[in-house]
Amino acid sequence: MKNPNIVILGAGYGGIMTAVKLQKSLGANDAKITLVNKHDYHYQTTWLHENAAGTLHHDRTRIQIKDVVNTSRVNFVQDTVTEIKPDEKKVILENGDLSYDYLVIALGFEAATFGIPGLEEHAYTINNINSSRLIRQHIEYNFAKYNNEAETKQERLNIVVGGAGFTGIEFVGELANRIPELCKEYDVPRENVRIINVEAAPTALPGFDPALVEYAMNSLEARGVEFKIGAMIKEVTADKLVFEKDEEREEIPTNTVVWAAGVRGNSLVENAGFESNRGRTPVSDELRPKGYDDVFIVGDCALIMNEETGRPYPPTAQIAIQQAEQLAANLKSIIRGEGHVEPFEPNIQGTVASLGDDDAIGVIFDGKKLFGWQATAMKKIIDNRYLLKLGGVPLVLKKGKLNFFNF
Repeated sequence: MKNPNIVILGAGYGGIMTAVKLQKSLGANDAKITLVNKHDYHYQTTWLHENAAGTLHHDRTRIQIKDVVNTSRVNFVQDTVTEIKPDEKKVILENGDLSYDYLVIALGFEAATFGIPGLEEHAYTINNINSSRLIRQHIEYNFAKYNNEAETKQERLNIVVGGAGFTGIEFVGELANRIPELCKEYDVPRENVRIINVEAAPTALPGFDPALVEYAMNSLEARGVEFKIGAMIKEVTADKLVFEKDEEREEIPTNTVVWAAGVRGNSLVENAGFESNRGRTPVSDELRPKGYDDVFIVGDCALIMNEETGRPYPPTAQIAIQQAEQLAANLKSIIRGEGHVEPFEPNIQGTVASLGDDDAIGVIFDGKKLFGWQATAMKKIIDNRYLLKLGGVPLVLKKGKLNFFNF
């Protein structure tokens, strides 16, 4: 096949890393590479909770695609994917369509609301740059409004976060940092503000080491976070959240519910006819969906089973980046006719969760536990290492978190 068309859908972790690796490993005469993305920037999903809380400006989180992708080597198309037609080897965009010889699907996640009444209509989600900005602006508006009404409304100052997984815990940690600043700025007594984390599971950070979970909860509770553990959200309205705990229903007056309790793969993948479970498609160890040798799926839309646990690997940035690196190497081998394709094997090097206030928890390498400043420093190293892979030293200097020991 002469100069095959490689089309990459999405510029999240998996998509942009695939494009960057391919532009380095394939020559102009090897293949035509096209990257499609809704926006002209890539963003660090793992920093969005900071944007939503207002502790990090959103411009730090987004990276212009032209700053890391050589647009003379990769054809960048800013457009929205509306349909994937794998049997026709075609992708439909809002403003046209593309044919491909090889397709890389890296379209990211959507919020999963599990059918909870009112959640989709009244809750906010930390999905992207714009949804995160909306949360920050909404919280600031409520603080500004609180002292400018004849009758104070407590629902303005009750911030409820649904879900105590990674995103929920990291977000309430940043909120715990931000709230004292907002109180000072808008003349609101700190004791009037509540940060409430509601989790259906019997523990926060389900599946995480109990000692680390206890440390995280103690750290957050000391800064004013309230936990409702084993509490199932039943309904969200414009001015309240209803949950059930120990067979009793309770209501929290609030107009700020941030849903961080569930994600699913992109519905476009489901609609394309691939076998899927909530938008995630089982893929082979070559990252191909069943029945399609010319399609590869990476990131949130790819479902890979962990043979040890019998459960799917969680769709993390770490795995998406590793998938992209392996896929780029395999595509180079396929296109150059070298024949050798390496199976993908996740290499989980550790997991770190920030708690705000220069505090964090983590497990790295062979199960070593990290608490406090050590975990915070490790998280910054992980973030900077990604930037180094993506855009080299200039990107680290421009976007990285370089002050490791500001404690």
